[in-house]
Amino acid sequence: MTPRTQGPQGGQGGQGTPGRFVRVDGVALHVVVEGRSGAGESGAEWSGPPVVLSAGLAMAWFDWDSVAALLVAQGRTVIRFDRPGHGLSAPATAPPTAAGEARRIAGLLDALGFGARPVTVAGHSLAGFHAEAFARLYPERTAALVLVDTSIEEHPRTALPARARTGAARVLGRALTAAGLPAALGPLARRAVVRASRTGGPDRPLPSAGGTPAARDLVRRVYRTGRVWRGALLENARYPDTAAEVLALRTGRPLAAPATVLAGYDGSSRRGALRWLTRQAELAARLGARFEVAEPAGHLVMLDRPDLVARAVLDADQRRA
Repeated sequence: MTPRTQGPQGGQGGQGTPGRFVRVDGVALHVVVEGRSGAGESGAEWSGPPVVLSAGLAMAWFDWDSVAALLVAQGRTVIRFDRPGHGLSAPATAPPTAAGEARRIAGLLDALGFGARPVTVAGHSLAGFHAEAFARLYPERTAALVLVDTSIEEHPRTALPARARTGAARVLGRALTAAGLPAALGPLARRAVVRASRTGGPDRPLPSAGGTPAARDLVRRVYRTGRVWRGALLENARYPDTAAEVLALRTGRPLAAPATVLAGYDGSSRRGALRWLTRQAELAARLGARFEVAEPAGHLVMLDRPDLVARAVLDADQRRA
């Protein structure tokens, strides 16, 4: 692993780009670090307990904006990054794996100068697999684990080999990009998916800029690119393999840090909503984790109830202390 910090041309992010770029294993990752710091730029200068936030499939760093603000206000150092092919990060050079994404988090922390400081790692949806893998593979570096409406696969299976699924995802991604669909429909598709994945309510109206509080130009900059579509297709193609990998880790790599499973629930009596809540509770029991419910909330809990996500992170960290 060869991590080092750089911008698009070395240094900080370009004009209008929050954060900076950090090269880990040959891939330039976009990262935003916030909190109280000293005069330097290295992670050693950040004074608050560090928290890593990783978003789900096809999501970006700005989806954590409200959660990050609440955590920073409570004295935490918040690290948000885009996985390869997501947000503003460079495309992936290899198909994703649970262990590979755990190593990526470790390499990012090394590049930022956090060294062996234990971190609270929070993963949403698919990124819950990555966060759990990090907690199991790097127990000495994990202060707490928070799974936010995490993906669950009790019996992952697929009819096609991984190589065939990966190849098909790459071909489809190139075809969509060549047809100009990301440029034409990317922000609209993003908006539709976000709206379908949220539960607003009268006191939490849906924002107008791309379905999130993020600036419209950032939403367009991210979702008009074929890179993001290709990245999402590649991660989705390897989803069952990632799920199976995490299940295997559970048999030989126990969790040493306190864990929380935070499930989104819209408050309805729909069978699907109740079944999802039951599966989240069963996962918490299997992990020996605290189970909490964010209500009302859709799958994008960090947009619907950032207060409850922040509280879950703070409570998990305090349980370790």
